[in-house]
Amino acid sequence: MTLADPSGEMETGPPSEDVLLPDLLRAWRADAGARAGRDKPLSQKEIAKRAEVSERWYRSLEGGQPVSLTGDVLQRLTAALTLGPDERMVLYAQAYGGVAPLEPIVEGTDERALRELIRLVEIPEKLPHYLTDHAWNILAYNPMMLDWFPWVGGPSANLMRWALTSPEARTQLVDWHRNAEVYLGQLRYALSGRPNDLALRELQDEVLSVPACREIWDEDMCVVAYRQGHRFRLDLPRIRPERFTVSSHVLLPAYLPGIRHVTLMPTED
Repeated sequence: MTLADPSGEMETGPPSEDVLLPDLLRAWRADAGARAGRDKPLSQKEIAKRAEVSERWYRSLEGGQPVSLTGDVLQRLTAALTLGPDERMVLYAQAYGGVAPLEPIVEGTDERALRELIRLVEIPEKLPHYLTDHAWNILAYNPMMLDWFPWVGGPSANLMRWALTSPEARTQLVDWHRNAEVYLGQLRYALSGRPNDLALRELQDEVLSVPACREIWDEDMCVVAYRQGHRFRLDLPRIRPERFTVSSHVLLPAYLPGIRHVTLMPTED
């Protein structure tokens, strides 16, 4: 039996291995219910009505059955589930075989983000910079980054591994639990687009061997595309006597897929 989407087009081929979309859709329904002030997820019937699709079609989508997803339907699902930009990118990536669409994900201009980017260009003092690959292996760093975080100079330095498995990170990252949620959300996002990537799978196995990380992973279906503009507090007595806040700014080289150039910029709390 084949299922047609609301535009009348027929289903595409079978879903790829290890598709996370059904679990994500259920989590997003729960989040949408919470945002609506309810103590339970929005029903499949309500999401289908909001997205202008049949309940049967949406139930098939959430059940992991192969259905056709057009751009128009994806936009309506995004609105129905009240998804943010990161969740929308995952939804589109799943629909397009792991590749996010080229269209803008966020409409309009984030004025604060723009101001910080301008400051990033104009700021006179030096800032920590580092480069990672798609699996958060440290590829390069400047002297200030090494001064702040000497671990980056060690063999096989990996940002995700350090943040989630090292005792040092538990003290240097103020509110470690919240930071861990963000890092694990990034890992979940990366795996949604590269489900069979060996480096990501090995990293997943390693960080989820930490009980606190496993608990967050199982309870929170958060996805985070990039930590652009993410603010977090640091406790680095060697650098500053008091705790301080930084924001991370992620630049993606156009012709180097998976590479991230990150700058940490001290900012106001």
